[in-house]
Amino acid sequence: MIKKEKVKDLHYSVNGVITAADIQAAADEILSEYGKTAKMPGFRAGHIPLSVLRQKFNANATADAIDKLMNRDLNAYLDEKHIRLAAAPRADLPKWEMGKDAEYTLEFDILPELPEIDLGKITVTKPVAELDETEVEKAIENIRRSRSTAEKQDDAYAAQNGDTAVIDFTGFIGDDAFEGGAATKHHLVLGSGSFIPGFEDQIIGHKSGDKFDVNVKFPADYHAENLAGKKARFATVLHEVRKHILPELNDELAKTVGFDSVEKLRAHIRDILNEQYADASQRAMRNELLDVLADKVKMDLPATLVEQELAMARQEHEHHNAEHGHEHKWDEKSEKKEAERRVKLGLILAEWGNKNKVAVTRDDMQQAIWAEASRYPDPKQIFEFYNKNQNAMAMLRGMLFERKALDEMLKNVKTRDKKVPATELFQQADVK
Repeated sequence: MIKKEKVKDLHYSVNGVITAADIQAAADEILSEYGKTAKMPGFRAGHIPLSVLRQKFNANATADAIDKLMNRDLNAYLDEKHIRLAAAPRADLPKWEMGKDAEYTLEFDILPELPEIDLGKITVTKPVAELDETEVEKAIENIRRSRSTAEKQDDAYAAQNGDTAVIDFTGFIGDDAFEGGAATKHHLVLGSGSFIPGFEDQIIGHKSGDKFDVNVKFPADYHAENLAGKKARFATVLHEVRKHILPELNDELAKTVGFDSVEKLRAHIRDILNEQYADASQRAMRNELLDVLADKVKMDLPATLVEQELAMARQEHEHHNAEHGHEHKWDEKSEKKEAERRVKLGLILAEWGNKNKVAVTRDDMQQAIWAEASRYPDPKQIFEFYNKNQNAMAMLRGMLFERKALDEMLKNVKTRDKKVPATELFQQADVK
C-alpha cells in the first residue's frame, strides 16, 4: 500500500509497504502455477509439494511477487488519482531482507493533461500550384527514354549531353592516385549528374579513342573527408559513345505502357501529377500546423520522455558520425530543444487523436507497407522485414496515427489558398 507521496509538477515519488505475509502469499501463488508444469526427480508433474518448490525457487518467486504487488499498489494509486504514467517507474527497495516487510520507493513521471485547442481559431496556408504541361511532356520523354536503344557511334561522332560514354578513368590528387578513384569500361550517362560537378561536362565534345584529363574540385561537403574540397585530375580514356535513339511518340508506344492512345497516357500522367501536387500541399499544411501547435500550445513535459528522446537523438548522431566518418559536434542545447518539440507534438497528437477516435486500420498499414515496398527492387524484402519486426510495425503504426490525427485536425482549421510555383510547393512539403 502506498502511504506517502511527493509531487513536483509531473514528477512523483511515492513510498509504500508490502507486508511479509502478502509477499509470501503472492510468492506461493506463483510457485503453485510453476509447479503445474515443473519437473523434479522423485515427483510427478503437478504433484510437487509447495514446501519443496519453496526450497528451490522461493527467491525468484519472491522477487516476482514483489514486482507484482508493487504494480498492484501503483495501479490502484494511478486509478485513485486519475493520472497516467509517462514511462516505466523506477523502483527502489533499500535494505530489504527475505521474510521481512518490503518498504519501497517508486519514482515516475505522469502524462500532462492536454489543454483545450480551439482549432477554429487557427489558420494555415494551403499552397496551390498549377500543373505545368511541360511536366507532362517531361514524363512522356522519360517513358520514351526508358524504351530507347543505345547505338554505338563512329569515331567521328562527338559526345553530346544525354549520350552514354564508355570510359576508363584514374583519379589523382597531385601526383598520387587515390583509393576508389579508378574504373574501367564505366558507362556514364552525360548530364545525369551522377559524377562530381564538372566531370561530365568535360567529356562532351570528345570522340571515341580520345585520351584526356578531366580536372575537377571535390565539393567541400563531399562524404570522403580525405577528398572534400580538394582539386583532382582524372586521366580518362573514351572507348565509345552511344547515342540514345528514342522510339516515336505514337499510340503504339502508349500501348506498351497500358494505354490505348497517347492522349489517354497524357491524361493518366496529369492525374498522377495532380495527386502529387495535392499530396505535397497536404504535407505543407501538416508542417505548418505542427509549427503552430509547437508554438501556441503550452504544457508541461515529462522529463523522462524528453531524456529518452534526447538519448535516441544522441545515439543516432553518434551512429551517423561513425558510419560516415564525420566528427560533427553535438549541440546539447539545440538538440534538447528539438527533443522537447518532438515530445510535445507527440503528446498533443496522441491525446487529441485518442479523444477524437482516430484509428489506424489494417488497410492503412497494408497500404503504407505496399507504398514503401514499391520503391525497392525487391519488394518481398520489405514485407518480410515488417512481418519479422514488431518494433518496426509499431513505429509505422505510430507514424500513421500521427499523420491521420493531423489530417483530422486540418479538417477543423481555417485555410487560405496561396498560389506558388511547383518548386516552392515541394520545398514546403519536404520541410521537417
